Formats: sequence, C-alpha cells, structure tokens
Amino acid sequence: MRVTLKGGAYQAQSIIADAQRCINLYPEQNPDQANSEFTHYQTPGLTLVSSPPVAGVCRCIYTATNGQRFDVIGQNVYAVNAGNTYTNIGTLATVSGMVSISDNGTNAILVDGSTVGWKISLTTNAMIQLVDPAFYGADKVDYVDGFFIFNKPNSAQWYISNYQDVTFNPLDIASKSTDADSLVTLIVIHRDIWLLGALNTEVWYNTGAADFTFGRLPGIYIEHGCAAKYSVAKIDTSVFWLSKDRQGQGIVVRGANYQAERISTHAIETAIASYSTISDAIGYTYQYGGHAFYMLSFPTADVTWCFDLATQQWHQRAFLNPDGSLSRHLSNCHSANGGRNLVGDWQNGSVYQFDPNSYTDNGKPILRLRSFPYIGNDSKRVFYHQFVADMEVGRGLADFTDPMVRLRWSDDQGASWGNAVSQSLGKQGQYLTSVQFQRLGYARDRVFELSWSAAVKTALNGAFIDMKVART
Repeated sequence: MRVTLKGGAYQAQSIIADAQRCINLYPEQNPDQANSEFTHYQTPGLTLVSSPPVAGVCRCIYTATNGQRFDVIGQNVYAVNAGNTYTNIGTLATVSGMVSISDNGTNAILVDGSTVGWKISLTTNAMIQLVDPAFYGADKVDYVDGFFIFNKPNSAQWYISNYQDVTFNPLDIASKSTDADSLVTLIVIHRDIWLLGALNTEVWYNTGAADFTFGRLPGIYIEHGCAAKYSVAKIDTSVFWLSKDRQGQGIVVRGANYQAERISTHAIETAIASYSTISDAIGYTYQYGGHAFYMLSFPTADVTWCFDLATQQWHQRAFLNPDGSLSRHLSNCHSANGGRNLVGDWQNGSVYQFDPNSYTDNGKPILRLRSFPYIGNDSKRVFYHQFVADMEVGRGLADFTDPMVRLRWSDDQGASWGNAVSQSLGKQGQYLTSVQFQRLGYARDRVFELSWSAAVKTALNGAFIDMKVART
C-alpha cells in the first residue's frame, strides 16, 4: 500500500494519539495530476555570506530603504557594504536582547530596549545618540505615514516622532487604554498600529487629528495579549505572535482582519507548555518559492518551530550538534537583502544566506527526519515484508560515494525504537535506484521513521509498504 505524508509535525501529548516528527522538512501540496498528493522538501541550508570582526550574538540585521545593510553583533553596530566589509559605526550599552531598527529614507532609528536610542544617517552612516528629552527609549521602533512609532518601556504608553523628522514633542504620547495591562510591544501592519499588551491588543490608525494624529479604531478589541515581545513578526497583511490572555498563555496566533486566529496545534501547544521559559521567544518571517514561513525560536528551551502559511502546517528547524543532539536553528534574525534571505547566527554573529541549493549548515550536516503515521490493522499482528521509500534518488555526491538514508521503527507506538538500518539514495546519475528495506518482522502498532543527513538534493513523497495481516 502507499503511505502518503500529508501533514507536518504532530507529536501529541500521548503517543497513542500520534507521534509524527518532521525535522528540517516541509510539505508542499501538489496539483491533482502529480504522482503524489504531497511532497516533503528539504529546508534550505546556510551559505556563509560574512563574519563580523568581533564574534557575538547577532541581535539584528536590517536593510534600509537605500539598500544599506546594518548588523548589530553584541554591543557593536556595523555598516556592511556590498563587498561584506564591516565598518563599526557605534557601540551600545546593552549586550543582550534583540535590537529594532526602522528608517524614513533619510535616517534610521535604532532602539535596544534601554532608555536611549540612536540615529543613523543613511547618507554618511554616522551614528549619534538621541538626546531629546521627549525620547524615552523603546523595545520596538516602526514607521508609518511619516512618523516613527515607539513603545515606552515598562508602561502602557507609546509615542511618535515629529512628522518626517527625528525630533520629538512631549505631547505626542498616548496610552493603550482599553485595559489596565502594560504595553508589551507594537507593530505597523497595513498602515494600522497594533498595540500588543500583556493581556489584549488594540488597533490605532491615522485619524489626522491636530493634537495627536492617531486614534483607536472603534469597535476593535482583540482578547489576546503577547507572552514574548520578540515573537512578533509580520508578512503581507498578517501579524504573528505568541499569545497570552487572562485564561493562560502559549498559543500562537495570526492577526488579520482585526481578529486573532489560533494557528498552533494541540501538539505544538503541549510542547510550548513544557518549556520553562517562553517570554524569550524570538520570531521572524521570510518568503521563498511561494511559501511564507514564520520561524519561532525558544532560546531557553533550545527549540525552533516553523509555520508554513501555504499549507498551514508546522515543522521543526534544528541544528545538528557534533555529538548528535539537536539544538535550535542557528538563525536569530532575518533581512531580505538584494534578493537574498539573510539570517544572523545567535552563536557567533556570522551572516548566512538561506540557500535552497545548499544541503549543509555552513558545511555542517543537516539532519532530515520524518516519522510516519501509525500502521496497523485493528490491533492484529501484521507482517512487514518490505518498505520502499518514495524518494528522489540519483543525486549522489561528487565523489560518487553513496549517500545513505536510515530507517528505524517502533513496535510500541513510539515509546522505544530499534536500531536503524541504512540504504543507498543512489550514486550520482542512478535515477532508478529503489530504496528498499526487506524482512522487517511483525508488530501490532508500528511507527516507521526515515532520516538522513547526506548533503544531496532529495525529496520525500512517502512510502510503499508490503504487509500481510496474520491469521491469529
């Protein structure tokens, strides 16, 4: 029989429900005439673009409207030219936490969660500290209709710059007003300002009023606040964040059309609930090949989850450590730059390109893993004669050695696993290779799992399984 893999990752809170892992693979639905309904493709590898003069956490990559790239590595702020030459333009007082930058075409503003901020000239790259008494610092800066927008840290207030300027009026400040919770962060989406509080969210827009140009959008009140200020990210007309409300926390939501829609599954929410800390979650979005991805990393838990808007499915992104363990994805932040998706390394500040034609993370192997759904027959014993992986083959290594794929299985619904057995994915040019595993014993409730880390192009449709139900 053919076993088609239709969904993404779903490890339920009990293994008797489901135990499907999907690591560094994402499903794509095929047209009706295709060979398979879904195909799992490999997530892109990382190709090194540049490394900073001084290693540190990459806290921000920002591409300004004039194309100039700015990297924040540890305390250092760099202007990086097209030749990947780093020029140090300033030093921050803070050493941790994400950094936010936005620009108006003339100047960029940088904030780092402290009470100070910096202005960067896009003409000269000169960086100077803001000393205006009506500037209060911020965790987040955004820009809309000629105004820079800021949250005032540790308060319910937010404020704006003067129009088309980097000066401030002490009267241009407002409060998130529909509830008593504090303002966690803000974001501009479709010219609206979403104010995300600790327990709920409200939306403001440009009314054109003479005293304070923005006002609250009547009738809009979203009963989801924000559990992690750096989890907020947007793409197109949608905003994503890790939510918190009066009933609890740990649900991932998508905000669109002035409503918050739950996009996390029970399995993802169960995983999030097991993490000791979720307030440090970091989110960003990027687009490739018609897929829009929301990446959500949990630094304390050392895990990265990814939501694909095209299929509404989740998968896990992970980095393979030398000892064989998995940690969160290396990327900490993202910027679309010159047709490239650039990401910054949370370990050393290196900047990589998401590269679909690279099958390693800067030379390090990438583990690809996909568990199959339960296979059985009403709890009867089933003999498994053959498992044939439906994969793209014959894309072997340049030295013509065999790239290998591994199969292991569990006969107790995923509670324990046997040793993996390996088969070739075909040497270079061997496009008719059949990835077969023979004489696989019997079980009542079996779970199969394929994995590989070979640096070759491949894809997974599912499998063909030759099985027979025992008479007794």
